[in-house]
Amino acid sequence: MRARRLPNRAHAKVIFRHHRSNRNSGRPPATSSSMAAASTERPLQQEPPSLDDLSPSLHGFFVNCSPIQDALETPTSRLQHKTVDECMPFLTGEEHAQHNRYGVPHLDRAKHVRFLHRQLGKLPAGFTSADPSRPWFFYWCLAGLTLLGEDVSGYRGRLMATVRPMQNPEGGFAGGFGQMSHLATTYATVLSLALVGGEEAYDVVDRRTMWKWLCSLKQPDGGFQMAVGGEEDVRGAYCAAVIISLLNLPLELSPDSPACAAGHSGLFSGLGEWVGRCQTYEGGVSAFPGVEAHGAYAFCALGCLSIIDSPHRSIQRYMNVPQLISWLSSRQYGPEGGFSGRTNKLVDGCYSHWVGGCWPLIEACLKGPGGPAPGPAGVENAQRAAADEDCLFSRNGLIRYILCCCQDMSRRGGLRDKPSKFSDAYHTCYVLSGLSSVQHQWSLTAARPHEAVLTGDAWEVSPYLKGEQIFDEEDRVCTTHPVYVIPQHRVQEIQEYFASKQSF
Repeated sequence: MRARRLPNRAHAKVIFRHHRSNRNSGRPPATSSSMAAASTERPLQQEPPSLDDLSPSLHGFFVNCSPIQDALETPTSRLQHKTVDECMPFLTGEEHAQHNRYGVPHLDRAKHVRFLHRQLGKLPAGFTSADPSRPWFFYWCLAGLTLLGEDVSGYRGRLMATVRPMQNPEGGFAGGFGQMSHLATTYATVLSLALVGGEEAYDVVDRRTMWKWLCSLKQPDGGFQMAVGGEEDVRGAYCAAVIISLLNLPLELSPDSPACAAGHSGLFSGLGEWVGRCQTYEGGVSAFPGVEAHGAYAFCALGCLSIIDSPHRSIQRYMNVPQLISWLSSRQYGPEGGFSGRTNKLVDGCYSHWVGGCWPLIEACLKGPGGPAPGPAGVENAQRAAADEDCLFSRNGLIRYILCCCQDMSRRGGLRDKPSKFSDAYHTCYVLSGLSSVQHQWSLTAARPHEAVLTGDAWEVSPYLKGEQIFDEEDRVCTTHPVYVIPQHRVQEIQEYFASKQSF
């Protein structure tokens, strides 16, 4: 059996039309109230569902293996066949003791909560090699717990005591004690402090040295290094933009910044152009210009552009949006329903966020605040296609992959890449983030007046209730901001606190 990528955006209207006719065939259109009621009344059943049960709510790509088989076998194709064989028993409900009429099990919330709490405790000796990544463990676990509805403010004191010694005198946070500052671990630390909340936590950050350190990372070509003398890539652009906008740092560059000699005057000067140069011939986004496109870099690029200006202006200004949509939609595979991170790679649960999290930003780019944003003809065609279904990918396909294949239903708990992999904090965080994104609808309702203002974009979120819902309502997770990947109220709280500061 071979999994298939969904056709790209050139064929998107055909898919939308086919999907709509299947969904409405022989049944009246569902209302939001009737769907909500049905989600609470569906009894659990023991027998696996038939394909007829799945077909109305899932496009045929996700219930049947491809009838077309390539006669040329390669190690890559054999691994793909193995992945499909591995996933199918989970996708059809055969591997789950309890599931609803669509073959979808419940989200085992309590088990995943216990798993994340354990990850925040004392870890085995084997984790010693992960010491430079300690802030990431804080962020993954705290963000995951928040998505599951847990209050993480009780970790505030422990987090502050742990990360304060990791802040270096020259600015930024290291991954462990006595190590050099790095943008990735600084990003994770700032988000973790925002998650636990409170002025005491926010004040752990030395904003003056943070600004000086970021100025030293700003490069003559417009991008950011991850560390002084380190690699320059799209992660740096996104992490720096998040830190600057959450902490309300000055945009002016210090005179000794390496970027000043090239004529840059601000931290965001030339950044959008540099990100735009990372878009590849495929339409995706690479780590830096000239290398392979990757799903995580696509999210970092869109997130960065959505910070330096409102997404309906900045994304269209710096990216070829139709090509990007084509590449992103090609990342969803059938019959699995999950996303891959690169061309000809396997599905992986973490791309539920890295690719799935791109769609709210793409939709904001296409629609703008309150309606379609003006743009080139290719963008307008994508807008019309999106308006037909108000969705640019199969939400139910991704939901089924997450709940069926990514949950570790053993005593261990947590979420994972795919059934053959172990759960971990990284996948638990990003699979839940992807689930949140696909279960909700984000809309940009107001835009900042111009790009010189970092705040002013207003986002609204509501449960996504269009079409037939294949998960039970009790399995809906909490929301997370489409740009910052922490709850929206936590973004507002930290931004308002630092906006009230007149100086460092």
